[in-house]
Amino acid sequence: MPDSTKPFIETGEATAMLPLPTNQRPVTVIGTPAIRETFDEQCIQQTINSATAPGVSHLVLNPDAHVGYGTPVGCVMTSPTHIYPGPVGVDIKCSMSLLAIDIDEDAVRDVRTRRAIIDALCERTPTGAGRGQRHASKSRLVDDTLGERVITEGASVGVCSELGIPPEWADRCEDSAHVSHDGSVDGLLARLELLKQEGRFRNKLPGKIRQLGSYGGGNHFGECEVVRVREGDRARQAAEVFGLRDGGVAFLSHCGSRGLGHDLASGQFKSLEQHFTTWGIPLPGNDRQLVHAPLGSDQANAYLDDMALGANFATVNHLLINALVLEAFQEVLPGVTGQLVYFISHNIARQEILENKPHWVHRKGATRAFPGGHHALKGTPFEKTGHPILLPGNPQAGSSIMVANDGAAKSCYSVNHGAGRALGRRAAAKALDQGAIDASFKERDILTNCRKYPIDEAPAAYKDFDEVLRSVEKADLATEVARLEARFVIKDGSGADD
Repeated sequence: MPDSTKPFIETGEATAMLPLPTNQRPVTVIGTPAIRETFDEQCIQQTINSATAPGVSHLVLNPDAHVGYGTPVGCVMTSPTHIYPGPVGVDIKCSMSLLAIDIDEDAVRDVRTRRAIIDALCERTPTGAGRGQRHASKSRLVDDTLGERVITEGASVGVCSELGIPPEWADRCEDSAHVSHDGSVDGLLARLELLKQEGRFRNKLPGKIRQLGSYGGGNHFGECEVVRVREGDRARQAAEVFGLRDGGVAFLSHCGSRGLGHDLASGQFKSLEQHFTTWGIPLPGNDRQLVHAPLGSDQANAYLDDMALGANFATVNHLLINALVLEAFQEVLPGVTGQLVYFISHNIARQEILENKPHWVHRKGATRAFPGGHHALKGTPFEKTGHPILLPGNPQAGSSIMVANDGAAKSCYSVNHGAGRALGRRAAAKALDQGAIDASFKERDILTNCRKYPIDEAPAAYKDFDEVLRSVEKADLATEVARLEARFVIKDGSGADD
């Protein structure tokens, strides 16, 4: 093992490897030297613990990586034999989505117009922990019966139609629906019924269902964007396939499975921890967040089913938010239309083929990146170009739309999920100045729905986004198609303007 202060062996301009204290495959590290300096000792130790855990075949550390629970946020873990809840996390299928709106940037230049759209959005899409449909006067109300169909069916034609979501948007999803471990919807129905009988939701399932169509708090957001397509034939061709126009307007959303996903994930952690305690099974790195189960076991099947339930909720939550966003724009700008560009997760485990063998690919704060010609894209609109990769940066540096290169094979066809935190929430609150943050948004003419922009979500709390993207491109993982410039931001509405 190399000196712990310099654990990486450089293999390229933006790639390195981290040798392990065993004979296992070294960790693949994506990042320039400047980015690698952002990986602290605890992040590296979590990486080693995860990479040497039972059944793990690959571990990739992405440039946005930082300390998480058990496994760093910003990593990819693969296994052909085991499933791990930690490398999915408590916000099952936290995701990004992008809606293209058929207006040009001039339509959102006026401050009063943007403020009116913000107001219309906040009447439809509540923000903040624990908030749901009753906190927004024009939200889409979902009863228990339809809510349970959402959880078990995902974005089916019937569910979309009842919620006023264009059913064709399901074709623009990485996964529009998830099934049980046995490949059926019936298996999810049975699992949901069992969870209810066991009191796992503590009679709070109706309240969780009422959170459909809401953002939540923390780093979740909605942003009105102006699209800047990059120069070059490849960028222009991809943008055309994606449905993006230079100077056009789009809306970027970041959220997940809300309270339902948290309850399901927390229940699984507790259940598996008890299993480890009862049987005296050693924990990787002595970390209880690295509990796991062999594929085919009752424990693995239960986790896969619960993950699918949370993932279905997250999928429909995003699609409903986008339908409500379009409705808000139409209230202020009558006649506007919109089309979903893509919906893609960064907290999920999916079964994919790696090295000609099925693996469960766990992406925790990591985004799938299939290039054009990848077998999994056959028959989709993105068969030739590769699918859109949605990477949030921060409102001032912008966000990025990328497309994978063939070189993404080295990272298990994955890239980072954004910029990644440079400061923890408490550290940001101590180090940053609220007045300066709010002034910087005003100087850049970026409106928000908050009286004070959340200090722990300020741009300075995150890594240098341009250096993160430089790492991705220099490692030959993906190429930028367009940069998104924020015109207004929707964040946790607990301090929203009247």
